[in-house]
Amino acid sequence: MHPNPAFRQTSEARKIAFAREQGFGLLCVGGEGAPLVSHIPFLLSEDGAMAEFHLVRSNPIARMLAAPVQARLAVQGPHGYISPDWYGIDDQVPTWNYVAVHLVGRVEVQPQTALRDLLDRQSALFETRLAPKPEWTAAKMTPAVLERMMRQIVPCRMAVEEIHGTWKLNQNKAEAVRLRAADAVGAQHTGQEVAALAALMRGAKG
Repeated sequence: MHPNPAFRQTSEARKIAFAREQGFGLLCVGGEGAPLVSHIPFLLSEDGAMAEFHLVRSNPIARMLAAPVQARLAVQGPHGYISPDWYGIDDQVPTWNYVAVHLVGRVEVQPQTALRDLLDRQSALFETRLAPKPEWTAAKMTPAVLERMMRQIVPCRMAVEEIHGTWKLNQNKAEAVRLRAADAVGAQHTGQEVAALAALMRGAKG
């Protein structure tokens, strides 16, 4: 997380809501060499106390889970390069604005019997966001095929002990300066991410 307190004033509720909405992050676990990292979709409880996900059995992190391990789940939001020219004031330097939330806690494997319920809840959440498309459910699968695929993955959960967040959106600048930069970011033609970043910058408070 960024050390500047100006970027770390976000409420616990907003950090939890952000992580729940994103639903995808980097699971990071310390290993003997470099840290192990897995890109995973996840479910986060409403109070932020429990994250649930699954791992492929062959994943090195899954193989570490004979006992619970300490881990960090890093969730990233909109981000983008900020040119000093956009501030409209002198003596500025380039930076990168971004939003990120880290969930820290202990990860453990769950009983295999919990897997189907986890997968059903996970697909239901994301399918709902695709309405009016008819919702996909596992009932559409051939049972034997579904069973074979489920044997290749394991259900896991993280008991969340800490939640950290950074909203680095030029809150350390004067409002007029921040809004000029936000307008410049929003004028870029590099997709929805910069549009979302510009909107966050406009709403940021110093």
